[in-house]
Amino acid sequence: MQKGADLDLPFLDMGEDWFAANPYPEFARARAAHPWLARWPIGYVVTDYKAIRDLFAMEGKMGQLYDDIVRLMDAEGTPWGLFQQRHMLSMSGPRHKHVRDVLAPSFTPRAANLHRELMRRTVEELLDEWIPLGKFDFEEFAGIFPVRVMTRLIGASPSVIPRLRSAMEAIGRSANMDKRWLPAMQEGVVVMEEFVVELIAERRASSRKGTEPDLLDLLLEVRDREELTQREFEDLLIFLFVAGYDTSKNMLGLTMAELLREPEMYRRCGEDYDYARKVVEESFRCHSTISSQRVLKEDVIYRDTLLEKGAIVWFPLSVSLHDPRYADDPDRFDPERSRGLPHIGFGLGPHICLGQFIARFQIHEGIHQMARRIPNPRSPGPTGWRTFPGAWGVESLPIEFDVVI
Repeated sequence: MQKGADLDLPFLDMGEDWFAANPYPEFARARAAHPWLARWPIGYVVTDYKAIRDLFAMEGKMGQLYDDIVRLMDAEGTPWGLFQQRHMLSMSGPRHKHVRDVLAPSFTPRAANLHRELMRRTVEELLDEWIPLGKFDFEEFAGIFPVRVMTRLIGASPSVIPRLRSAMEAIGRSANMDKRWLPAMQEGVVVMEEFVVELIAERRASSRKGTEPDLLDLLLEVRDREELTQREFEDLLIFLFVAGYDTSKNMLGLTMAELLREPEMYRRCGEDYDYARKVVEESFRCHSTISSQRVLKEDVIYRDTLLEKGAIVWFPLSVSLHDPRYADDPDRFDPERSRGLPHIGFGLGPHICLGQFIARFQIHEGIHQMARRIPNPRSPGPTGWRTFPGAWGVESLPIEFDVVI
């Protein structure tokens, strides 16, 4: 048996700006040097799809990293630090299972499907506003869309969108572990906490008799029935907002970046509703925005290698199927490919993304309507990138298109 600490493992410069623009060759280089393990300044990096799945099956031997992240960021006792230690991903064991179980009925495929018309109407209205411009930064458009959907799902005023988007943009940088963002993340958590407190108080004080219950009504019923604390409920609302924003916005940007290189695929997305869904799933295979991380609660032996207790292990889900061992021609974007192994873009195990169906359906509706309404898009560049790992994606994606008069 060999110890991971003694291995001469390939090094990944995750966190560097240049790395984010195209991480895939760097992971291919790492896999050529070692089939499943690499390093970066904050622990091990698992680079192999099967190894990620196998290690996630050992969930009981791993703990959440949020206490360590807060400590490494020198943020103990701050609003952002306390939120990191309380939110849903930081929970484990029976309490985490209880919270997920009581929320799950509101996030099933059937429940999410009921929101499709609202999603469709929202993106159509946004396109009415933005198409006359003739050009815009698609990243900004993609950021406003999921926030507007979410505010409508919970009956919040659209006037809150600018400050919520700014707050969630900052909080989404949390997993980057870059202290330059800490002041903005602190402010973002305070803004979100004030927003959800006001939102809940206003809803409690209002009369909704004769009104079709929205998602907030349903969640409040769950909170009262299942005895979630007020703090837990507020944190859940913040977490659902932030997680939904990051996933939908970043995946929309990554998908559009692919389609700008494939005009025929883009055109088909507007003509064929089912094909647009295939494009979304292929985008998740290629480009999941997520990198998960864990800390080992005990020594873990895998493939005759011992990873030591206390080690931090990163799982870059976004690159797991860019690997010829698990997908034919893995770097080719091909919505018609045989699905093969399932992508793990929404995570694995007990912490798999609760809102994945809302995200899937929202992106599907968005791409279909955009391809119907925005003719012949192209990008004059340059494309900007968010830091990898963390909530990875495009930070700017300017587009121009034909304006039909």
